[in-house]
Amino acid sequence: MAKPQEKVSFGERLKQIGQVFSFTAKQDKWFVPLVIGAVAIPIALTVVATLNWGLLWIPVGILVTLLAVLIVLNLRSNTAMMNVAEGQPGAAASLMENMRGDWRVRPAASSTTQFDMVHVVIGRPGVILLAEGNPQRVKALLGQEKKRLSKVIGNAPLYDYVIGTEEGQLPVRKLRTTMLKLPRNLTGKDVNALDKRLGALMARPQMPKGAIPKNMRPSKGAFRQQRPR
Repeated sequence: MAKPQEKVSFGERLKQIGQVFSFTAKQDKWFVPLVIGAVAIPIALTVVATLNWGLLWIPVGILVTLLAVLIVLNLRSNTAMMNVAEGQPGAAASLMENMRGDWRVRPAASSTTQFDMVHVVIGRPGVILLAEGNPQRVKALLGQEKKRLSKVIGNAPLYDYVIGTEEGQLPVRKLRTTMLKLPRNLTGKDVNALDKRLGALMARPQMPKGAIPKNMRPSKGAFRQQRPR
């Protein structure tokens, strides 16, 4: 059974917001000016409303100001995180794991020693392959993964994307909106059944394609010990 999520205290929540605020301010030069505007405009309107209609508008103005700041923080922090994630290995899988909804993510289901990888995602649209790395090498990985998955996915739709900024590739910043636009081809029951079949298929880990690093190679003595006498 999954462990229940631990409750976050109010102080810890404020600390997290402060960290996001600091991170966004460093990455986005427009963030601080937008926050100033989000504070100044509601305060100005609150002052006008208070002078004309009384003090009851002060709490309303405070709430509107906080809401405006949080909206700016949410929008600009997402943009800043997308900018940082661009080009980072495993960014697509990480974003999918944190997306709302029923997405079953298997990061680096297929990979090479050069950090090329294909992530397998199962959701209501069907099976989605997200490839990251060198465009030429990941095409070969995608072909191998499609052939392997074809044995168990049946009639479930299969989508594949190469993550990147070149023509014909899917930028990380557009990954979420692209996934949400896909049609809902499967029911929740179909997703569970498909997840079990793929889980059985992928239970045996695959060795990365390419040369094995020297520090991972078994010693010559290990082979001699395995020989029958």
